Amino acid sequence: MKLDDKRLLAVLFTLLVITVVVRFGLGGSSAPATVAPSETIPQAEARLQLLRQKVATVPGRETIFKKAAAELDAREKGILRADTKAQAQAQLLQVTQAVAQANGIEIHGMEEAHDRSLTPDYGEVSVTVGFTCAIEQLVNFLAALADQPQILATDDIRVAGGNDKKKNIQVRLSVAAVVPHKLVQTEKKGTAAF
Repeated sequence: MKLDDKRLLAVLFTLLVITVVVRFGLGGSSAPATVAPSETIPQAEARLQLLRQKVATVPGRETIFKKAAAELDAREKGILRADTKAQAQAQLLQVTQAVAQANGIEIHGMEEAHDRSLTPDYGEVSVTVGFTCAIEQLVNFLAALADQPQILATDDIRVAGGNDKKKNIQVRLSVAAVVPHKLVQTEKKGTAAF
């Protein structure tokens, strides 16, 4: 035998030993264990049928979700959008003054401002203003406030009679608007709201 044949024979013998060790020493000659099925064929078919029914309802649910999302967007267009509560109150005051001027009323400035939580998603900011006007102007002013695209409401109104010849009345009016909840102050734990 030549030297190359001896090397080839040694390499083959080494590979044979490694194969035998791996096969019988590490892996063993036992066949892999079989696992029992977790459910019977009728149970699997029933589960498959249930999953098919659920998948069939997905397009309908997506349609309902899209319709509800569009309706929510349309309703939320009236919410005052601002970065801070003060900016929201300034917007509310600006809208109130514009409506008042359109009805010939001069607002004497903002007296008070309040905020409160309405729901976990929405809050309310309000401003209180004072002015003097005729009763017809007040009625027209309140109607014009209701026609605004923002979600506005009169929160409190106080009317006092005047003593001038034109029979003007003195009005103190709180106007409220809906805002995102993040703008209103949250109450601290342990304090009660009235």
